[in-house]
Amino acid sequence: MLNKELKGLSETKTSGLPPVHTWSPPFCGDMNMVIKANGEWFHEGGKINRPAMVTMFSRILWFEEGEYFLVTPVEKVRIQVEDAPFLVTGWQWVETSAGRAIEFITQTEDVLILGVDCDIWLEKFQNEERPYVSMRYGMKALVNRNVFYGIADCLEQVVTAEGSGMGVISAGKSYLLMKDE
Repeated sequence: MLNKELKGLSETKTSGLPPVHTWSPPFCGDMNMVIKANGEWFHEGGKINRPAMVTMFSRILWFEEGEYFLVTPVEKVRIQVEDAPFLVTGWQWVETSAGRAIEFITQTEDVLILGVDCDIWLEKFQNEERPYVSMRYGMKALVNRNVFYGIADCLEQVVTAEGSGMGVISAGKSYLLMKDE
């Protein structure tokens, strides 16, 4: 299951994602795969230690009606995700046509530009407020603590539709992260 269709996907980068949004394979059941809340991937109880394998699986991840699936043109298997399936592990400031912007890099080599292809927000998970960025197909990525602390050093006063307070401006778009009281 999911073997021949995955061949070659390990070479795929974000810009060359397979067209999973065009695939409508039949549901084939559940796979014993879990993406933990800390971003680690497990298969049949064992941690997947090969980053290339995690990246390969992430390229065929699909989110539908609150559930996660690995899909190929011929198969669709459900997996479990405790929180967010992706983890932002790096960031840097870059210049874009829309101005200075934050570039995020995930553990699966996805590259996202805040204000261009993703947004950032805070949300509760198990009574802890955590930062997330939007990802493809309605999925999200947890922003790793060290990345968020790095961004926190760049906070400035912003005003958004949600109110005013401290946040970041990226690609000309303001993000409120700490609301004034």
